[in-house]
Amino acid sequence: MSNKHSAAWEKCLNVIKDNVPGSSYKTWFEPIEAVKLEDKVLTIQVPSAFFYEYLEEQFIDILRKTLRMVLGVGAKLEYNVVMENSAGSGVYTVSYPTNNSTKIQNKSLTVPLRTDEKTTIKNPFIIPGMQKLHIDPQLKPDNTFVNFIEGDCNRLARSAGYAVAQNPGGTAFNPLMIYGNSGLGKTHLAQAIGIEVKEQLPDKVVLYVNANKFQTQFTEATRNNNRNDFLHFYQMIDVLILDDVHEFAGKEKTQETFFHIFNHLHQMGKQLILTSDKPPIELKGMEQRLLSRFKWGLTADLQTPDFETRMEILRQKVYKDGLALSSEVLEYIASHVSNNVRELEGALVSLLAQSMLNKREISLELAAKLINKLVKNSKRELSIEYISKVVCDYFNMPVETLQAKTRKREIVQARQIAMYFSKSLTKYSLASIGAQIGSKDHATVLHACKTVNNLKDTDKNFRQFVEDIEKKLKM
Repeated sequence: MSNKHSAAWEKCLNVIKDNVPGSSYKTWFEPIEAVKLEDKVLTIQVPSAFFYEYLEEQFIDILRKTLRMVLGVGAKLEYNVVMENSAGSGVYTVSYPTNNSTKIQNKSLTVPLRTDEKTTIKNPFIIPGMQKLHIDPQLKPDNTFVNFIEGDCNRLARSAGYAVAQNPGGTAFNPLMIYGNSGLGKTHLAQAIGIEVKEQLPDKVVLYVNANKFQTQFTEATRNNNRNDFLHFYQMIDVLILDDVHEFAGKEKTQETFFHIFNHLHQMGKQLILTSDKPPIELKGMEQRLLSRFKWGLTADLQTPDFETRMEILRQKVYKDGLALSSEVLEYIASHVSNNVRELEGALVSLLAQSMLNKREISLELAAKLINKLVKNSKRELSIEYISKVVCDYFNMPVETLQAKTRKREIVQARQIAMYFSKSLTKYSLASIGAQIGSKDHATVLHACKTVNNLKDTDKNFRQFVEDIEKKLKM
C-alpha cells in the first residue's frame, strides 16, 4: 500500500486488529478496501448494504475512535457500498463524522436495489428472476375484514389493522403486533390487512410469510451463499406480514438478519405486521434490540370471543354456506364451544358432516350429542408455562427454579421433564422450548428428551414421576 488512503487505512487496521477478535477482524475488516482520502475524509469500499449495516451496528465506536487517532479531529469515514445484481452494479454512499457520537443515517444507502422493472432478484418463494411487481403476496382470499367478526375481544386490533390497511407505513402503528392464543384469528386479521392494501393500493408489494418459512428460506440462502439475495428480496417489500414471530426464539442468526430487514423497512416508511402468541415483554429467547423494536408501534391482543361474538361467527358461516340452522342449535354450539374461533368453526363443520352422512336433520338433540362428544374428547391447548407449573408443583418447588443455573440433580430432572412434556404435548420448536425453560439451546432440549426416555425404561421411581405428571397434564 503506497498511496495515502491505503496507508491511512493500514494504520487504522493495525489499531482495529488489536481491539476486535481475530474471527471478527477476518470476516468484517479484511474484505474492506480503501478508495480515497481527501480533506480528512477516508472512503472505504464494502461489498454489500448488509455488510455496511453490520459494521455500523457492531463496530462504529472503534471505527470512529481509530479514524480520529489516525487522521485527527474532524476526520470522517465514507462508505462506498457496491451492489451487484443482474441489472448491473451501483454504488451508494453514506458518511458520518468521527468527532460526533450521533450516527448520521442516509436513507439512500438503505435502498440496496434499484426497483425498476429491469431489476431482478432471487425470489425465495417461487423462482429466481421474478420481478418485484409480480411477487405473490401469499394471502388466502377468504381472510378479509368482511369475514373477520368484530367484538369486544378484538376491537382494538381490528380497528388498528384497518387503519394500517388504509395508510400502510403512514400511521403510528408501525410495527403493528397482534398477539393472542392459538385459534383466535391472528393470521386471519394480519392477512386481512394485506388483502385490503392490495385492493386499495395495488402497486404496493405485500408479502405474508410464516416465521418457520422465513427460517427455512434463510437457512437455504446461507447454505447456497445467497444471503445477500435473501436480504435484498425482503428489503424491497412494502408491507411485510410475519406470522408467529415467537418461533424465532433461540435462532440468533435468523434474528440478526430480520433485525436488519426490520430496520431497513422501518426507515423507508414500509409497514411491518407481526403476530405472536405473547406480547413482546413475555417473549423468551429473543434479542432485546429486536424486542425493543417490536414495541415501537402498537401491540394489540386478541382475546377469547364472548358469547355474542361466537354467535355472530356461527351466523355468518351458516349464511355463507347457504344453510338453515335454528337459533337453539347455534346457541347450544356457542355456549359449549368457547375456547377459540377455530374450535367453534370445527364443531359446526363436524355437525354439518354428521347431518349429511347420516341424512338426518340438524336438531338440538343431534347437536348436543355431537358437541358433548367433541368437548369431552378435545385436548386442552397446553402451554410451556402451564407444563412447567405442573412439574414444579409436583416436585414442590417454585417455577422460577427451572430458570436457575444449577446442577442440582432434582432441579435438572424437573427441567428435563418439563422439556420432555413440552416437546411431546405442544407444537413448539426445540429452540423455543429451550429458550423458555432455562434459556437453553435446542440441543439441550433434545438431550433432555432422550434422558427422560432412557430413565423411564431403567428407573422405576422416575417412571412413576413421569406417569403421575402426565395424568395431571391430561386431566
